Amino acid sequence: MRLLDDGAKKGKVMKELLMMKGAKTLVDVATKVQAGETVLLVTDYAKTDIAQAVAAVACDRGAEVMIMCMKPRKRAGEEPPAAVAAAMKNADVVIVPVSYSITHTHAVKNAAAAGARIIVMTDFTPEVMMHGGIEADFDQIKPTCIAVAKALETAEEIHITSPGGTDLRFNTKGRRGNALYCVVEKGQFSTIPTIEANTTPIEGTAEGIIVCDASIPYLGIGLVDEPVICKVEGGFITEIKGGRAAEILRKDLASHADKNSYNIAELGIGLNPKCRMCGIMLEDEGVLGTCHIGIGTSLTLGGVTKAPCHYDLIMWHPTIVADGKVIFDKDHPTL
Repeated sequence: MRLLDDGAKKGKVMKELLMMKGAKTLVDVATKVQAGETVLLVTDYAKTDIAQAVAAVACDRGAEVMIMCMKPRKRAGEEPPAAVAAAMKNADVVIVPVSYSITHTHAVKNAAAAGARIIVMTDFTPEVMMHGGIEADFDQIKPTCIAVAKALETAEEIHITSPGGTDLRFNTKGRRGNALYCVVEKGQFSTIPTIEANTTPIEGTAEGIIVCDASIPYLGIGLVDEPVICKVEGGFITEIKGGRAAEILRKDLASHADKNSYNIAELGIGLNPKCRMCGIMLEDEGVLGTCHIGIGTSLTLGGVTKAPCHYDLIMWHPTIVADGKVIFDKDHPTL
């Protein structure tokens, strides 16, 4: 028994040491924490080990570090408690390792507007801190990410097709393109380790078919074992077909009793060559050679819709055409 206890302790120590690599990336590269800055870790009961690892590095850099631990949210897109939201607006850096995403909330939008540098770490595991997308060279990929976001921002009509059967069109005139490359300046937020360029459709303009054949990293679904096929009319999903994953998504959206849950909210293009398709949201969404269609809230990305949720439907090997020009062809940007 003693030998087993000693082995477990050694394994725990080794895990903590390996997590420090990711913690240093978050503090030194993603947010560039400086001595004297206020750093707020917003976490929940299930992610305190990750928050503590990041806090230790931030403390070592001379920052004033606080950890606020809340109950895990019940669903993605649920606002954090008011006290947490207030603290977020008064921090220089906000790092958010949580079980369910608070990315698409007023709390994040308001904290960014107040000047915080925000990194969101939804559904992180110790393994995500050690290897995978977090090992990418964010600065090297940054120019490509910005270029793709610019192409989305200057476009009016977007057309997405995929070998799996997606055929979706929408208008995005006047909407901003967002470049999320895991490095934030004042007033910005980014997810990590996904690197993506995204935009929001004009409400009511999306028409066609979405075929999700990779992942829905929410609601316990993860990698899909059968494609989820969504019919889109007038900017909203009107029909969902498929197997187990489709049934889970259909029941959850219906449970909100809010039409905005079906809103076509986002096109995101994965650009991180180190990300792996594994069922974890911020790894899956960044996989190079994929795109995702976000549904529900678009408010934090440049749209106007606030819904009870925000979920992403990820597909393999899309071709994305902006105003008649191919900007992404199956696996790579073509800019």
